Order: sequence, then C-alpha cells, then structure tokens
Amino acid sequence: MILHFYFARRFTAFFIRVFVLFFLFLFLFDLVSQLRSFSSIISFREVFILTLLNTPEVLYQMMPLIMIISAAAVYISLSRSNELVISRNTGRSAMQALIGPMVVTIFLGGMLVTVFNPIVSATSALYLDLKDSYSNQRRSVISIGAEGLWLRQGNENGQTVIRAERANFDGSVLYGVSMLEHHPDGGPKRRIEANSASLQGSEWWLNKTKVWPLISGINAEENAREHEWLRVPSNLTTDQIQDRFGKPSTVSFWALPVMINQLKSAGFSARRHEVWYQTEIARPLFLVAMVLIGAAFTMGHSRQRSMGLGVLMAILLGFGLFYVRNFAQILAENGQLPVTLAAWAPPLAALFLGLGILFQAEGG
Repeated sequence: MILHFYFARRFTAFFIRVFVLFFLFLFLFDLVSQLRSFSSIISFREVFILTLLNTPEVLYQMMPLIMIISAAAVYISLSRSNELVISRNTGRSAMQALIGPMVVTIFLGGMLVTVFNPIVSATSALYLDLKDSYSNQRRSVISIGAEGLWLRQGNENGQTVIRAERANFDGSVLYGVSMLEHHPDGGPKRRIEANSASLQGSEWWLNKTKVWPLISGINAEENAREHEWLRVPSNLTTDQIQDRFGKPSTVSFWALPVMINQLKSAGFSARRHEVWYQTEIARPLFLVAMVLIGAAFTMGHSRQRSMGLGVLMAILLGFGLFYVRNFAQILAENGQLPVTLAAWAPPLAALFLGLGILFQAEGG
C-alpha cells in the first residue's frame, strides 16, 4: 500500500508539472495570437483577460496528451533511479506499479468532467461574448427555454428577435413564429406573427402572416396587415443554427441532460449533445488508457535512445487513438454509429491496446 501511494504521489507531481507547462505554453501562444488581432483595438489588460478565458478550452482538449507525457515522464524517472527494478525484485508486476497512477487518473478524470468542464464552458461563453463586443460584431444568438425557441439576428439595419414554439430537425422551418424588429437605435419597428417561417437563402419566408407597425402615434391594430406570404431578410443560415446548438462543449456537463430534453422538445436533433455527453462520461476511462500507453512504452527502457523512441511511439499512438475517437464521434453525430458505441468503443479499445502492449513488454 505504501508503494502504491508513493507511485501515485510521483505521478501526481509529474502531472502538475506537465499541466502547468502546457498551460503556460498555450497561454503565451494564444496571447501572441490575440495581440495580433486586438492590439490596435483594446488594451493589453483586456487582451490578457481574453487569453485567460480562451486557454482552458484548449487545455481541456489536450488532456489525453498531458496524461501520456506525465505517465511517460514518471516511469522514465522511476526506471532511471532503478526504483522499478527494485519493485519488480520484490515480486511486484508492472500492473501493480500502475495501480496508484491509474487511481489518480480516475480521480482526475472525474474532477475534469464534473468540475473543470463547467468552468471551461463558462469561460468559453464569456470569451465569445467579449471577443464579439471588442470586434463590434453583431453575433446571432440562439437559445432554447421552456417557452420555446429564441433567435436573435442582427445587421446594420437593426436587430430582430424571433420566438418559435418549435422547429424541424435542422432549424430551417419554424412553427408558431413571432418576430419583433428593432431599429438600429434600439426602438421597436414592427411585430410579425406567422404560422410558419422557412429559411430559404438569406430570407425567412413567412406563411399566413400578420404585421403590426410599432410607430409612435399610430394605432398598431388598426394599421395591421395580413399577408399570405411575407419575406424577411436574415443573416442566419441553417449551418449557423445547427452550430449554435451543435457545439455542446459550450454547455456545462451538468446542464447537458436539460439541454438535450429542450432540444428534443423544440424539434431539434439532440444527437450531437447525446454523443458529447456520453463521451464526457467515458473521458476518465480514455485518460486511464492514455496512462497505460504512456507507461507501456517507457517502463522497460533505461537507455537514452530507447527512452526517446518509447516516448515518441507513445505520443504517436495517443494521437492516433485521439483521432479515432473524434472520428467515431463524428460518425455518431451523423447517425452512422450508435451513440453508446461511438462514445465507449474507442476508450475501451485504447484500454485493451494499452494492456496488451504492457503484458507483451512484461512477458518479454
């Protein structure tokens, strides 16, 4: 038990070092990029805050690589100091030397999903809002609530707020539509009610429509007009609508089940969010597999050349598995793979692959 705690403590120390190094590297790299984009618009302090908000999302995606490097580093260190040799001479196998680090990885994976994930989603959303405000962009906003679907589109002619009771699967057709158009100065322009609205090109085609002019000094009801068809300009596209709802990484892990139910109630496909939710649940298992792979290629090496080759092979294999995992996720989002299979098969395959390499090295 004491040896397990010792290996776990060594792994935790290396993980913290690698994590901090990655954070600093990603932060400085992104800081340079943000300075190029905003140095002439905002102060260095505001650029610094933007970078600080954007870095956690990138760091979160890099966690598998951080785990591989941490595992490789700790077992290279243990091999150089002959501590692994001493451990094996006492009758302990390679798997027993991995129990402590794997327990730490499971704990860290759980903390990443339940604690760090909500932080990342919050900082990412705040980063997008600040970035758009600094660049004076009129970003279209889409949200779903208990009262239906809400969209906001904007251009130089003003903003339009759209509410719909429901939509089709891709958001190209809305039902039970209400629109409120505003002037560029923020004042109301007109109100529109329609049975349905179909997004065709750069316009909404509204069917069975009634329009109320919202002009000071004019009775809106007396001047209301009904139209069989009415076209309203739009800067939204179906891809943008799907992307707004289709980027589940901006939604907290704890809010994903509610978001999935709201999407389904509004008529949208929640498949992307379901895939992401299952993938997040399986993330600790995938991180454990990365630790196994990092250890499998470095536990038996003590020579400099063998160490370098082992680390390189571990990182390349980790990138390959990460690519396979993302590819399976895309297939599931497109409906070509079951959600559960796409989320759990890559981590399980990576886990068994790591165990196989480890047992082969141990047997050799």
